[in-house]
Amino acid sequence: MGPPVQEQLVVQELSLSFGGVQALSGVSLEVRPGQIFAIIGPNGAGKTCLLNCINRFYRPDEGQIIFEGKDITRLKPHRIAKLGIARTFQNIELFKHMMVLDNIKLGRHAHMRNGLFSNLLYYGPTRREEMRLRREIEEDIIDLLEIEAIRKKTVGTLPYGLQKRVELARALAMKPKLLLLDEPMAGMNLEETEDMARFILDVNSRWGVTMILVEHDMGVVMDISDQVCVLEFGSKIAGGSPKDVQKDPQVIRAYLGEDESAYSKLGT
Repeated sequence: MGPPVQEQLVVQELSLSFGGVQALSGVSLEVRPGQIFAIIGPNGAGKTCLLNCINRFYRPDEGQIIFEGKDITRLKPHRIAKLGIARTFQNIELFKHMMVLDNIKLGRHAHMRNGLFSNLLYYGPTRREEMRLRREIEEDIIDLLEIEAIRKKTVGTLPYGLQKRVELARALAMKPKLLLLDEPMAGMNLEETEDMARFILDVNSRWGVTMILVEHDMGVVMDISDQVCVLEFGSKIAGGSPKDVQKDPQVIRAYLGEDESAYSKLGT
């Protein structure tokens, strides 16, 4: 056996373009197991494009993505999911006519073992697997995210902040090794933001789930992240600890401009 893999995810010289627009240009980063790794930058910097490449919604033009020592650059999205990479989105992607519990259970679909015939008839192994799944979700995920009271409610009737929590629950139902969080606090009030930050930290510490976080709330980023990568116009301009990044003059200029409040906006 070779030496243990130090980095869980390695992105090497990733480039992506749409027509004449360069969305990503030679972006590289390394994420270690158990880290909360934040990606920040102004609108249009390429943050979501980078997540879309990692879970293969987009196919990069150049570069390589290595997950746990395996090249996943050209795998299909469902294969990425089976490897343990889950995702939440900027815009909530839930089935709003379905119950909360049913939405969450869909997250485990990629890992269901029984065949089509058994699933259609819902008997034997499928029924046992379904009951085990429901027990795991109710005892672990629903309890952790404090959504017991809404588990039988229709998603479309819930406030926005609770819908974001349900989307996180569905991603956790995949039993991810790596969780991609695309602006999980967007549109939330202060109390909802604090709750979501607490849930992210709980998932990370209790279950050891590695996370890549795209977020505009710099207070949250600086408080909960282990490492930060800064993008501008599709290129990486800085990286390091939150403390180092928030003092980087190039980051302040590129991300916030030259105004006097730049440092306070970065959380200093």
